[in-house]
Amino acid sequence: MPYRDRRDDRGQVALEYLGFLPILLLVALAAVQLGLIAYAAQQAGTAARAGARGAALDRDAGAACRGAVSSRWTVGCSTADLGDEVRVTSSVTIPSVIPGIGDFGQAHKTATMPVDH
Repeated sequence: MPYRDRRDDRGQVALEYLGFLPILLLVALAAVQLGLIAYAAQQAGTAARAGARGAALDRDAGAACRGAVSSRWTVGCSTADLGDEVRVTSSVTIPSVIPGIGDFGQAHKTATMPVDH
């Protein structure tokens, strides 16, 4: 086997890295999207608890629900009076990492609290 000059392999690692880079970027974007989904679920839980607390204290549950999350998040709340308890369900729209690509729906959370008489 003849001796190969190392200069012949120059640049091959860079080409292999460039070929692998799109896969790395796709995995990174997927990880960020999963983080956004988890954070949206956490925000929905916070909004539901704040709304239920507000409704239990005879305050505006919708305002408490919306005020509990950052203004960057789209949140909706619905309240159900259960007699001695109040149940608030919040829905937070899950954003996409790449705007306009993908619809990830909404994260829904429910909180129930006793009504303060």
